Parts: sequence; C-alpha cells; structure tokens
Amino acid sequence: MDKQRCSWCGEDPQYVEYHDTQWGRPVTDGRELFAKLCLDGQQAGLSWLIILRKTPRYYEVFEQFEPARIALFDEERVEELLLDPGIVRNRLKVNSIIKNARAYLTMQEQGIDFSEFLWSFTGHKTLVNALEPGQPYPTSSPESDAMSKALKKAGFSFVGTTICYAFMQAVGMVNDHLVTCPSYEDCLTLAR
Repeated sequence: MDKQRCSWCGEDPQYVEYHDTQWGRPVTDGRELFAKLCLDGQQAGLSWLIILRKTPRYYEVFEQFEPARIALFDEERVEELLLDPGIVRNRLKVNSIIKNARAYLTMQEQGIDFSEFLWSFTGHKTLVNALEPGQPYPTSSPESDAMSKALKKAGFSFVGTTICYAFMQAVGMVNDHLVTCPSYEDCLTLAR
C-alpha cells in the first residue's frame, strides 16, 4: 500500500509539521490538554492554520496557559488582549479562555483530574476509525457529544461537540489519520 499523508494539511510546511509530529498523538498532561482545548475553541469559524500560526503568541499572552494566572485576568487585561493582533481579537473567545481557566480550577478544587475526566469519554483509550482515502472525516461522535455536554455543565465555553471532536482528534483520543498515512501506524503504536 502506498503511504500517503492525510490530505487536509496540504503543502504548508507548518501544517505538515503539525500533522506529522502532533495531530493524533496521545496527550495525557492535564495542563497541556487545557491549553489545547482552549486553542481549539479559538478555531470556531476559522481555519486551524490561523490558530496554529498564532499559537506561540497565545502562550505568551495567556501566561503559558497556567489556569491559576489566567483566572486572575480582569476587564482591563481583556481590553489589552483585544488590541493584540497576534491572537484572535474576539471578546467572547478571549473571555472563554478566562472562563475555562476558572472552570478548570473549580474541577481541581473538587478533586477532579482534568486528564482523567477528558479521557473517560473514550474509556481511557484511543478510538480508531481506520479511515480510507475519500472517506469523509467525522465532525462529531457520541463521545464528543457527551464531552461537550459535561464541559458546558462544568462551566466551560466554546466546547461544542464539533470543537470537542476536533480536540479529541488533535490529542489522540481519536485516531483519524487515514490508514494510508504514515502517522496512522505511529499513532496506533503510541496509543498502546
């Protein structure tokens, strides 16, 4: 079988690098999952490549995605962020990261491990879709529906089922690499 990478990343070197080294590889660190969930929320209505290019700036202005520090952001800080061309200057999206940080901390105070919580929706394993070339990529699943509902109930925002599914693909909760893609087998091995 001819090995061919997933076509969605196109030819853009940064996108190809992201596909080859990050997308679909299992992430279990709670803080890293928090950052990735927030970044996926920023994508709503936009291309992931836009967010990928802005990711370093997001880490700078959002305190390396340290929830305890973000939770202290006030309206003055929000106004400053809305002037920063290095991020998506959308008030609802900026506020969602702050809201999500506070929800994350509340879960922590309740003794809920964020990684355990998120991975519970897939039974603590990677779900494998074994997609063939030409087959459409799923945009949601019963697991992303359940995750979305639970995150909203916990106080998170910009966590609809489509965002949750994209997040699950990105952090290796779902392996949606095409079976012809070299990363498909890599991600299967990492998930074991």
